[in-house]
Parts: sequence; C-alpha cells; structure tokens
Amino acid sequence: MWKFFYHKGNLSLLLKLSIKIMVRRMTEENTNETIKGERIAKVLARAGIASRREIERMIEDGRIALDGKVLQSPAVLVNSLDGITVDKEPIGKAEETRLWRFHKPKGMLTTHNDPQHRATVFDNLPEHLPRVISVGRLDMNTEGLLLLTNDGELARWLELPENAIVRTYRVRAHGFVREHQLKALKKGVTIEGVHYGSIDATVERADAANCWLNVSISEGKNREVRRVMEYLGLNVNRLIRTNYGPFSIGTIKRQATVEVNSKQLSDVLKDFFAQRGRSAAVEEKTKQDPSKWAKAKPRKTKPGDKKRHKPREDTEFKPKVKRPRSKHSIS
Repeated sequence: MWKFFYHKGNLSLLLKLSIKIMVRRMTEENTNETIKGERIAKVLARAGIASRREIERMIEDGRIALDGKVLQSPAVLVNSLDGITVDKEPIGKAEETRLWRFHKPKGMLTTHNDPQHRATVFDNLPEHLPRVISVGRLDMNTEGLLLLTNDGELARWLELPENAIVRTYRVRAHGFVREHQLKALKKGVTIEGVHYGSIDATVERADAANCWLNVSISEGKNREVRRVMEYLGLNVNRLIRTNYGPFSIGTIKRQATVEVNSKQLSDVLKDFFAQRGRSAAVEEKTKQDPSKWAKAKPRKTKPGDKKRHKPREDTEFKPKVKRPRSKHSIS
C-alpha cells in the first residue's frame, strides 16, 4: 500500500495515517490498563498506609476489606481507593508525594507498634504530620538520618538494591583496622553465607582505643555495617547515618523533622517520578474548559490617555522611500 502513496506523491498523508494508528493503539493500551487496575497492595502503599509487604501481612490478618468483604488474598486489582477499608476505616484521598528528614536518636525503635511499649519513632513525630512510613529502618542503637514519606512506592524505590542508593555512616569502633582490610571491602565480602556488595570504608581518625570510620553501602541489608565491622575485628560502640542518597542529616537537631521541599524532591528524584507514571490511588485531574475561564474586563480610559490607532487591515504596509534632494532645495 505504501507504494501507492509513494507514486501518488502522498507521503505526508501516509505519515499522518501512521501517527493516527499509533495514537489509537496507545489509547487502547491505556484503556486496558485502567480496566485491569493495580494490585491493592501497590495502591495502598502509594496512599501511605504501609509498605507492600506490611499490607500483605495486614490482608493475611483480615484487616483490609473491599466493598465490605474481608480480603483473603493480595491478588486483587482495583482502579481507585473507593470501597477500601483498613481496620473498618475508609481510606482518605492520597496526597502528593512528600518526604521528611528525621534525626533519630539512640534508643528509639523504627516501628509503628511495639508489644513491649518501648519508645518508637512514630510516637514521637509532630502532630501536624500525616500518616507516614519509614524508608528502611535504623535499629534501636543506631542514630542519625531516617527518611519518612507518605508514599510507599517512593519508600520501596529508595530501598531497592538495584537502584544502588548510597547510604553513608560514621562509625566509632573499638579496635584497630589496617588500610588493606578496608580496600578489600570494595570487592564485596561474604560473611556466614550472606554476601555483601561493594563497601567503601575509610578511616577518619584513630586514637589508642577507638577509631572513627566513614562507611558507604548501597544494599542496606539487615545490620550490614555492624556485621562487616565485626568481621574486621572491630566492636561498634556508636553508629550514625549521615546520608541517604542525595539527602543528608545536615544540622537537624535530634528528634527534629524537616520536610524536603517539592522542587528539590522532583529535581533529585527525577528517575523515580519518570518511572512511576499514574497510580490508581491518585485521582486524575480533570482538564478545565477554557470557555469557562474568567475573561479580562475592558480597560477604562482615563483623561490624558493616548488613543491607540489600530492598523488598517485592508491596506498593505508601504515603506517610505527617501527622495533625492533637488539642487534648488533649501538646506
């Protein structure tokens, strides 16, 4: 068929038809995705209820229902938050993605509920904060930067090892370590059957009893820094997380919370926002009708205003031609 268009000289028409077909296919794919929906764990994570894993546990415990029916499996697809309840409470609308930096002190757990009623991070947050979840965890004796967000999908993206988000720690440990031992960590190390990827570690300073080190990891496995230090023969007595990706603890006081502004968030996490796309947890914004926009009022003329002369539409612009001066002209 393309030969017909080529011989007739209608290649532009062929291009237009191709574009129409592509647009139609993309529209059909988007429609099919909308009809199918998203897994309920993913939707609730985007709404900031909990992480995907935690939501799956909540479903197993019978805490989540859809249209009054308690769910037995997380393999349920939904197109919105309508009809979903958690502990018999309806889910509110999902807000725009937000992120906070929290300076976690030592002796505080990173959990929403503790059976032993010990101090937790979420019990000590400001009242004006919405429901948030943590990006990863810091154990009870670790202090420093803890990221909090209302978007479970963002938390998951920052935690995934495949995204290689670097976490940096300052470590104070009892003992002595040699430079070649630290350089060997860049190739990774296997401890008791668990393999840890590349680790960048340098000595900041050392005295007779303790040494301070700067350690950077990108996997964030459970108690990774402590186990690697023990493998080197060091006894960690203080562990402070100073950075998580592009975010740092800075000068934030202990147990204080500072929100990352939306402009900075969108700038430093471009990859995340580009990959995520639309979520069923967020209502699609309706396009406004331009005909209903408020129209500008005519400007009232005041005494002394100069009148603007409109150019004539029926006449063509004719540039002025300078005529040569006559010999008899007066200068």
